[in-house]
Amino acid sequence: MKLLSKKYYLLFIVFIFSAFFYNNKLLSRNVPGSAYDFTFKSIDGESLPLSQFHGKPILLFNSASKCGFTSQYSGLQRIHEKYKGNGLIVLGVPSDNFNQEPGTEKEIKEFCMVNFNINFFLTSKNDVVGENAHPIFKWINENYKVKPKWNFYKFLINKDGKLEKHFSSMTAPSSQNIINAIESVIN
Repeated sequence: MKLLSKKYYLLFIVFIFSAFFYNNKLLSRNVPGSAYDFTFKSIDGESLPLSQFHGKPILLFNSASKCGFTSQYSGLQRIHEKYKGNGLIVLGVPSDNFNQEPGTEKEIKEFCMVNFNINFFLTSKNDVVGENAHPIFKWINENYKVKPKWNFYKFLINKDGKLEKHFSSMTAPSSQNIINAIESVIN
């Protein structure tokens, strides 16, 4: 019986060790490429290369106007206002993958401006999951084994262009977990 307990203890230690390093920068160092290698089209149709933000952290999220989490735009705008002076880039990616963003880019931009006074970066509408997902979301999933499970899934990219942390839709932008992670990558 003691031998069995030691096996479980060892498995527990391995599990904890693995979980600790999964979201750790050490894992990120071996990931090929960086988030700065990708380009979006802005909500206005202009090229939006992430290389222009090289060395700056990015809070990337997928969004939808008809989602129960749409009010998170307000919290994301507050994060933008609070941390833009520290170099944080907030980047919203409208997506209809979850059937809650039926609008055109013009309608999405107007909705965001009228309802939330957004002035952070918004991209054109993109898939974030599946075969047609934007390449940055494929890169994140292939290298970090995570993808949006719903709208307002948040990805914090560090100054090296690697995924630092990710947060589910349920995690409000004002949560201490997000604030602590942002403050960690901007310092």
